This record gives sequence, structure tokens and C-alpha cells, in this order.
Amino acid sequence: MSDRILVALDLATAEDAVRLARQLAPHVGGFKVGLGLLYGPGPATVAAVAEVGKPVFADAKLHDIPSQVERAARRLAALGARWITAHAAGGVAMLEAATAGATAAATGSGILAVTVLTSLGPADVERIAPGSTAGKLTSRMTRAAAEASCEGVICSARELGVVAQVAPGLVKVTPGIRPAGSDPGDQERTMSPTEAVQRGADYLVIGRPITRAEDPVAAAAAISEAVES
Repeated sequence: MSDRILVALDLATAEDAVRLARQLAPHVGGFKVGLGLLYGPGPATVAAVAEVGKPVFADAKLHDIPSQVERAARRLAALGARWITAHAAGGVAMLEAATAGATAAATGSGILAVTVLTSLGPADVERIAPGSTAGKLTSRMTRAAAEASCEGVICSARELGVVAQVAPGLVKVTPGIRPAGSDPGDQERTMSPTEAVQRGADYLVIGRPITRAEDPVAAAAAISEAVES
């Protein structure tokens, strides 16, 4: 079992998510509830998955004016989210509001600031921030997260070194994880679970390689064993 693995429960219904979470719980460290579930069955899915007894990461990717973000973070924390995501591009004041909302619920919740999406390649980054790179953008976003007292950041495994250099105390949560031979899907900046851990990832977000496997439990167990070996 690896506490580092957070399984992305990108499923159609809350019932499906809870059912799979129960099956995978002995092999992984926690679960991610993403936008599909948050906007479909609704935020109560966070509470339902939390009842499985593992940490839940509400991947809400909050990005709005500070007052709205504070309210949303407070609500998700009250539902039992261990972590809540907010886009670092929203600025320090917004991230501070998110942190205030998460901590106000007194449930031990924290904010993870999203730096640069793993679906973005060099050309995408150039369009968003001319003259910049994923590494440079990650550095700026990480500084904002640290200034706002976020608990950690969401970053590509390729930028783990940048985060460690800029703010070594932040928790590093890494999506875009693909075991060797896996289809990258819509992810651009990917890495294997073992290499990501070697580069300093604290947690690995893994979805399709587990949830779409012929045997999700066996897939989770195999990846966990590889990560911890």
C-alpha cells in the first residue's frame, strides 16, 4: 500500500465513485473528486467518498474573486475535503481567501495551488505567457502559493525541482502520472510513478491507469508496490 497515491475518481456517479473507493482503499492513500463529480452529482460527493476513511482531495480548481473563493473553500472543507485546489493564477489575495475559508472550517483542510496544467505543452504556455516556459510559470505560481500560506502546490513532475528550489516547505502533488506503456491521453507533461517520487513528489494523482484498467484493484496494487519498492 502506498500513501502517496491519490486516485482520481473521474466516474459518472457518486455511487460508482464510492464503490471504487472502497475497493481501492487498502492499496492507496486517498482519492480525488474532480469537476465532473462536483458539477454532476454535486459537492456532497466529497462527503460520501470521505466516509470510506481516506483523505479526499476536492479538485475544484477555484478561480474567482476572493470572497467567492473563500465561501467555496469553506463549504468544501466542511464536507470533509482534506485538500482543495485553487488556481494560483487567481493571485495572492484569492489564494489567501481560499486558505482562510479552508481553515475556518477547523477540519484540517488545506489549499493546493494549481501552477501549470499538465495538459499544456510549450506552445500553450507561450500563448498564455509569451516568452515564458512551464518552469518559469511554475516558479511564479509557487511563490504566490507560498506567500498566501497554501499547504502545497499541484505541479507537473517535470517542475518538481523548481518547486523545491522556490518553496521547499510546500507539499508537492503531481498529476500527469503514467506507468510505462500507458496512454498519455490528454496529458502533455507526464512521468512514471517511480521517477516522479525520485524527483521529490509527495503525492501522485493517478486516474485512468487505475480506474480504466481491466482490474483496477490489481492495477492500484501494482503501482503502489512499484512506488514503495
